[in-house]
Amino acid sequence: MPCPALPDGFDFTDPDLLHHRVPLPEFAELRAAEPVRWIPQPAGIAGFQDEGYWAVTRHADVRYVSTHPDIFSSTLNTAIIRFHEHMERDAIDAQRLILLNMDPPEHTRVRQIVQRGFTPRAIRALEERLRDRAQSIVTNARAHSGPFDFVTEVACELPLQAIAELIGIPQNDRAKIFEWSNKMIAYDDPEYAITEQVGAESAAELITYAMAMAAERKQCPAHDIVSTLVAAEDEGNLNSDEFGFFVLMLSVAGNETTRNAITHGMHAFLTHPEQWELYKRERPSTAAEEIVRWATPVNAFQRTATQDTELGGKLIHQGDRVGIFYASANHDPEVFENPDAFDVMRDPNPHLGFGGGGPHYCLGKSLAVLEIDLIFNAIADAMPNLTLTGDPRRLRSAWINGVKELQVTAG
Repeated sequence: MPCPALPDGFDFTDPDLLHHRVPLPEFAELRAAEPVRWIPQPAGIAGFQDEGYWAVTRHADVRYVSTHPDIFSSTLNTAIIRFHEHMERDAIDAQRLILLNMDPPEHTRVRQIVQRGFTPRAIRALEERLRDRAQSIVTNARAHSGPFDFVTEVACELPLQAIAELIGIPQNDRAKIFEWSNKMIAYDDPEYAITEQVGAESAAELITYAMAMAAERKQCPAHDIVSTLVAAEDEGNLNSDEFGFFVLMLSVAGNETTRNAITHGMHAFLTHPEQWELYKRERPSTAAEEIVRWATPVNAFQRTATQDTELGGKLIHQGDRVGIFYASANHDPEVFENPDAFDVMRDPNPHLGFGGGGPHYCLGKSLAVLEIDLIFNAIADAMPNLTLTGDPRRLRSAWINGVKELQVTAG
């Protein structure tokens, strides 16, 4: 078997890499030649005092790691594969309070509570309101006489408004959620000049805001998810701290990821005009899943081995960090026919854009799919001749496949 032709020092979590592109050619090299490969890193560069991580690139192996939390822990080093190099260990450990970074049985307890807000009935109850909001967002964007930023005018709006609808945040507070969540994940992008302290302060502000909501609903319950999750703590509901960290996770997982999926999806449509014409004509129900596969907004998460184990022919030692690269898994030719094609009719589509299965499979998948469907239907109706006027400006990040700006005209 040939060795993958990666340059010396190549690191899939280098924020300069995702700032320019998703490393699909390098992923293909690894999948073919060395699907589980040790990637060395200088100690401390990612916030961890170790010497690197294992890159897992095949669809089957990413699923295996995701579905075996007893062997591959989310808690030991969290699910974030690279922090700022000045990140203190105490700050990393504090993130274990977030659902994303829990292992069973604690993860099971908290997830069973919060999933009450994501039942099919709860999502259906939002559909008409979100359809109206999607149409309003696109109508307002169409009013621009010249180029406008699709990210701020369209892509970010529906996820923010959906979160506000879901947990009862007043709509006029959505800009605060947007600003706080941006600051929490933008520590690698110098344009934002976000320091570790600013990011921590934004997280604290968001948690404080959510805890105040929880306290208010305990006193005066309303017909919203907050009341459902916190009103009777001794009956298996969340305490105020747990609710605060849940909203922090939701603001990133439900806002940043869906926003980037919508942005990447629009860019894919406009650079594959035959797919945009097909979508406008057919409105296939398969489109949202293909958009998420294509976009894969979370390029990677990580797990930490709880014991010595073998994966992909390699011995992984207890304590080793393991990077699970969803973008690579979503282009695995063993699973997807012609994986580098954007095909909104793709079916079946067993992509891992919502996670690799197991306990951390995306809680809000049905809401995200609904939002994507609603916004692209609204765009196809009201702005069918949308046109690109510039290349996307990408986020500099170690693990988020993000777009900061996408200039378009309504046509």
